[in-house]
Amino acid sequence: MSKRRIGILTGGGDCAGLNAVIRAVTKKAILEQGYEVFGYEDGYEGVIHNRYRPLAFDDVSGILTLGGTILGTSNKANPFKYAVKADGKVTFEDRSRDAVHNIQDLGLECLVCIGGDGTLTIANKLCEMGVPVVGVPKTIDNDIRGTDITFGFDSAVEIVTEGIDRIHSTAQSHHRVMIIEVMGRTAGWIALHSGVAGGGDIILLPEIPYDINKVAERVLKRGKEGKRFSIIVVAEGAKPIGGEVTVKKIVEDSHEKVRLGGISFRLVSDVEALTGLEARAVVMGHLQRGGTPSSFDRVLATRLGTRVVDMIEAGQFGHMCGVRCDGLVNVPLSEVARGPRLVDPADPLIRSARSIGVIFGD
Repeated sequence: MSKRRIGILTGGGDCAGLNAVIRAVTKKAILEQGYEVFGYEDGYEGVIHNRYRPLAFDDVSGILTLGGTILGTSNKANPFKYAVKADGKVTFEDRSRDAVHNIQDLGLECLVCIGGDGTLTIANKLCEMGVPVVGVPKTIDNDIRGTDITFGFDSAVEIVTEGIDRIHSTAQSHHRVMIIEVMGRTAGWIALHSGVAGGGDIILLPEIPYDINKVAERVLKRGKEGKRFSIIVVAEGAKPIGGEVTVKKIVEDSHEKVRLGGISFRLVSDVEALTGLEARAVVMGHLQRGGTPSSFDRVLATRLGTRVVDMIEAGQFGHMCGVRCDGLVNVPLSEVARGPRLVDPADPLIRSARSIGVIFGD
């Protein structure tokens, strides 16, 4: 008899903890169920082009502490809208049937999709086409609907918080306004948590459009109180009241063409013009994604990865393993596909921050 087979892919942006999930799924699947495990290379790119490799027990030993993903990833490859370049032009094709054929031809009992809302939305569509899938929520943005937290978020917040801690000293020494830009297109979870943890004076989120005059007023007020520096933490998707987000560039061969970035430099100009004070911008960028996962993310990734094998055995396809009140729950992928989980302006952490003097520009 041939062994039962499952596949694994990691899609979207990389983050700390991906390898920990791959390790957990593979080890439990082999040890407890005797599965053959295959890893698709570069996310859905590998599924479309049938690029995969077997994952043995030893292949995933020693990868718990590694950042990134041993399988590679792609945030452009979408089987339902796959970019093709010809004669200098980019067109999009539906390659979903190729993807389904390749999965079925390999004889997979289930495809484990590790990713954010984009990756899991695609997984939901594949499930509707008959592919048995289960999802694992991954994103540093912490914005997946149906789960209280995603692995990768804690590691990113730790990195940003350490950066803010270091920026404090130079801000104090030079009496400057330091503006730290972090990731977060539509959801400001990283900015909120790292801003509070790092002692930010002003936190700007995509969910709360800001009034630049109120930002400047707070900076000037701090100066009158003898505090000759200010720390502003801003998510890349923040925007002024009545204004638009700051676009860095357009990527034509991606199904999500708009790339945000540069809001911190925009704020530098605005703050200097309104206050007469010197301001500097620091963009955390991909530092937030890299490096070894935090202990919290290693534990969470291991819990999620091992639970996924139980879901496969129970035939609970079309679901993601989520976290609610520290317990693991099954969440329909159709729920995840409804869109990102945003920060509620009435969130308890926002209320706590406001109560100690932090402003959100509104």
